[in-house]
Amino acid sequence: MKGERVAQLELLLHSHPEGLRRSEIARRLGVHRSTISRYIDDLKKYIDIYEDNNLIKIHQKEGEEPISLSIYESLAFNLSAEALATNSELQSPHLSSGLKKIAMNMRSYAPSIADNIVSLAESIDIELKKKEEQNKQFNTVLEVLIDSWVSGKMVQIQHISGSTRVETEFAPYFIGFREDETGRNPISVTGRLRHTSEIITIDITSIVSAVIIDETYTIPDNLKPFQQHKPDNGYDSVDFVPLTLKLKEKSAMNSFHNLTHTPPRYSKDERGSTICKMEVENSIELLLRIIQCGNAVEVIGPESFRKKYVSYLKRILEIYPESRE
Repeated sequence: MKGERVAQLELLLHSHPEGLRRSEIARRLGVHRSTISRYIDDLKKYIDIYEDNNLIKIHQKEGEEPISLSIYESLAFNLSAEALATNSELQSPHLSSGLKKIAMNMRSYAPSIADNIVSLAESIDIELKKKEEQNKQFNTVLEVLIDSWVSGKMVQIQHISGSTRVETEFAPYFIGFREDETGRNPISVTGRLRHTSEIITIDITSIVSAVIIDETYTIPDNLKPFQQHKPDNGYDSVDFVPLTLKLKEKSAMNSFHNLTHTPPRYSKDERGSTICKMEVENSIELLLRIIQCGNAVEVIGPESFRKKYVSYLKRILEIYPESRE
């Protein structure tokens, strides 16, 4: 039986018939380069792979025929590819190269359709050049999300939500089209945010960066793709807590620097104390950062989160009973 990593390596190489360097395989799988040789040796027990000019490739099996579609399948593929190209604001070079490869196989039995597909691929190449920088960022993020999904590793993303730049860790479940409220069909990713059970969908064009991290995840069974985020009145499964703090020392806010939160909003209460309000990611790190502040901050609201924080403190104190004489 193949190990999980070996199976991921096989899927990765099938996705890149042109071959990949060992360092690139390590990056995409999120492992150290020194372990790749062992995975390659293990995979050789199951399939024929080889190294050519420092590229690891899967050798085509003897007698294995190139893909061959019927005329009906060819036309359906042509129409589907055209719909994919026209429904996306940004284009993918992988779609263009894939279309050209399939068109080559069609020339012997469906030359007209092959020509149409080549023309479509060339139009994609033109669009790629028109928005070169936007397409480059979009496809870089898309590739990381796909590699994350293949390897079962979470990604650290930064995306624009409204006017706020949000950074968090994300587990991709689905990638595909969905229709938004404006009637657009953006390519979006659906998944789970760190330390929550809430499933959200993010337009990939709003993601400005994505980096695979060393934290695994699994996709739940029978999960419906592209469901929309719905508010929740509790604070155990939502993404952000509408936190209100009373500050004795404003410098204590430096403790929240590495957490995802909206810009702090400061005011004074009737006693002249500084009050800070902001939406902060709902995670164990939030509790730890508040503890780090000591008596420099007091959680005012919401009341449910204040009780949760006090309960957490009590559980900590129970670990350290008073010493006996």
